[in-house]
Amino acid sequence: MAIIGTLIEGKYEILKLIGKGGMSEGYLAMDKNLNKQWAVKEIKKRARDKNNEVVVQSAIAEANMMKKLDHPCLPRIVDIIDKEDVIYVVMDYIEGKALSDVLKEYGAQPQEYVIEWAKQLCDVLGYLHSRVPPIIYRDMKPSNVMLKPDGNLTLIDFGTAKEFKEFNVKDTISFGTIGYAAPEQFGGKTDARTDIYCLGATMYHLVTGMDPSAPPYEIRPIKQINPALSSGLEKIILKCTQKEPANRYQSCAELLYALEHYTEIDDIYRKKQKRKMVVFGLSAVLTIASAITTVAASQGAKKVLSENYDYLIQQADDATL
Repeated sequence: MAIIGTLIEGKYEILKLIGKGGMSEGYLAMDKNLNKQWAVKEIKKRARDKNNEVVVQSAIAEANMMKKLDHPCLPRIVDIIDKEDVIYVVMDYIEGKALSDVLKEYGAQPQEYVIEWAKQLCDVLGYLHSRVPPIIYRDMKPSNVMLKPDGNLTLIDFGTAKEFKEFNVKDTISFGTIGYAAPEQFGGKTDARTDIYCLGATMYHLVTGMDPSAPPYEIRPIKQINPALSSGLEKIILKCTQKEPANRYQSCAELLYALEHYTEIDDIYRKKQKRKMVVFGLSAVLTIASAITTVAASQGAKKVLSENYDYLIQQADDATL
């Protein structure tokens, strides 16, 4: 564990501990050269510890992968310091709260917030999926999403992210978090649709307050939990979390479009639209009927006038004889 005040590589001064995991610690550090704060992740190397070796290699792979990325919803990796007994990964310090903490403090979130957050997460996942090769995040959940003071999100913790190999029939045994993870993460082939499932489970938790990673590990229709919620959003979440990947949205772009138009698939909206169409149809029929009546009346009037004219002419002729 780093000591407060320690200077790493002669420039990163450790200010305080900000997080702790099983094999790593996170610190807030000040860059003495740039006068800027960074987050520093410290991972100890333990000889003859296979689990530790996996963690270390995973951390190095994660850092090297993230160094190539550039998106406003992702933290930047600025330095990787690999020493004999420890690794330090220096990255952006993200101010704010994890969405899991927001849930603990305030409970279920307004659906308008959840939809806007989901759009941001769709955008960043779509960016990851568009890399060559695609990057599959595989661990979307509230605790891995930071809500910054400006209302924007940052996706953190790429420990389970994987560069997708198209021809791998079986690329993972168990990655992700039970309840949020797609079925194929427990012995199958993961792809972009895996992240769509995880995002659907995350939306479910945020909008209902019901944790899918807690017993009974289920995702119910959200209107059963809160009838005031949109049936459009309910349909989106249920489609995201279908067991078969082929039955989900096939891309983040497709999901993003659905989120932007969720009101249009809401049952209340559709009933209103149907009612409008009926009213419009009746108006059109009445307008046409009125026009026909007017034309008919006009034609009748013309006929009467014509008959009267012919009669008057005849009377005039008779009078002159």
